[in-house]
Amino acid sequence: MDERTSVATIVARCQALYDDLDFKAVKAWKAAAPGRRAIGYMPIYVPRELVHAAGMLAVGIFGGGDQLEVIQGDAYYQSYICRIPRSTIELGLTGRLDCLDGMLFPSICDVIRNLSGMWQVKFPGKFVRYVDLPQNYDDAVGGAFYRSELAKLMDELGELRGNPITDGELRASIAIHNENRSAVRALYAYRSEKPWQAPTSEVYLVLRAGMVLPPDEHTQLVRDYLAATEAAPRAKRDNARIVLTGAFCEQPPLGLIKSIEMAGCYIVDDDFLLATRWLQSGVATDGDPLEALASAFLHHSVSTAARYDMRREDKGAYLLEQVRTRRAEGVIFAAPSFCDPALLERPMLQDVLARHDIPYTAFKYAENTGQMAPIREQAGTFADSIKLWNAA
Repeated sequence: MDERTSVATIVARCQALYDDLDFKAVKAWKAAAPGRRAIGYMPIYVPRELVHAAGMLAVGIFGGGDQLEVIQGDAYYQSYICRIPRSTIELGLTGRLDCLDGMLFPSICDVIRNLSGMWQVKFPGKFVRYVDLPQNYDDAVGGAFYRSELAKLMDELGELRGNPITDGELRASIAIHNENRSAVRALYAYRSEKPWQAPTSEVYLVLRAGMVLPPDEHTQLVRDYLAATEAAPRAKRDNARIVLTGAFCEQPPLGLIKSIEMAGCYIVDDDFLLATRWLQSGVATDGDPLEALASAFLHHSVSTAARYDMRREDKGAYLLEQVRTRRAEGVIFAAPSFCDPALLERPMLQDVLARHDIPYTAFKYAENTGQMAPIREQAGTFADSIKLWNAA
C-alpha cells in the first residue's frame, strides 16, 4: 500500500485538521490563488452548493471543542445556554476566524438565531447571513419560500465576489456535492456493515475534514480511507451495535466517541456533522438548480429535532428506520447540555422505542467534557445488558 494512503496516514491528516483551531488549511487554500474567499457556517445545514458555485470555500464552524478555554465568550451568554455559541464567539474575538470573509447561521434554534445578530454587531465588516429554512413542506408554500431565500443568498454571494453566479456554475457545484454525498453514504454503509474496520472515532475525523476542505478533495479523501481500511483487516469484536442520536449541533469531544467504543459499542449510525448528509439523495442537475435544491430539502432531508415537521404521527419513524436498516441493537441518546431541540424531543423518541422494545440509554455532554469515566461505565453497562437481553 502507498504510505500516503495508509489508514494511519489518512487519519493523522484528519486529526491534524480537527485539532487546528487556527484554520491553517483554510488560510493555505486562500493563499493559493488571489481573490479567494471563505465563508463559515454553523451546524447543521446550509446550501453549501451556493458558496462553492461562487468560487468560495464553505468552512464548517463547530465551536472550540475541548481545546479552547472560553474566557470572553462567557460574557455574551448565560450559564444555562449550550457551549457552542460561547466558544464560537471566543474563536471570533480571539482572531481565529479572521480568515473567514463571512458567516452563515442556519435556523437551528433561538440561540444560533441570536448569535447571527451578535455576529453582525461584533464583526461589522464581514458578510453575515441568517439562513431561514422552511417550516411548511408543501412545494407551493415552503418550496416557494425556500427557493426565494436561496435566490437572495445566491445574489448576495454574487455581489460579494463581484459578478453574478450563473445557473451553470450552480449545476456544476450540485454535481460535485452529489459526488461528495454519495461518497459519505458509502462510508456510512461500510461502517454499518463492518464497524470493526471503520471505527466511528476514525469515521468522524474523516467527516470532520470535509468541514475545511473543498468538496472534491474531501470526496477523494473518503474514497482513499475506504480503500485503505478495507485493505487492512482488523479484529472483529462481539460489541453491541448502537445508533447514537442527539449530537446534531454541538459536537461531542472525540474522547467521548472513543469511550463509547472502548465500552463495547459499535456506533453503526449517528447524527454527527449533518452538513455532509442532510440531503439523502442526489440533487437534480437539470432544470432550475434553485428549484432542485429546494425540492431536495423538502423531500429528501434527514429527520432531526432541529427540522420542523408537521407530521406528528411520524415522530420516531426515522429513528426506527435507522435501527432497522443498520441492524442496531439499541440506541444511545447523547445530547449537549441545554440543547432544547434535542432534549425536548428525547422523551417522545424514548416512548417510541419503548413501544417497540428497543433498548436505550441517555446522557448529556458538553463539547469540552473531560471526565469520560462515567460515560464509559454507562455505555459499557448498556452494551452488557444488550448482550444479556439478546442471549435470554
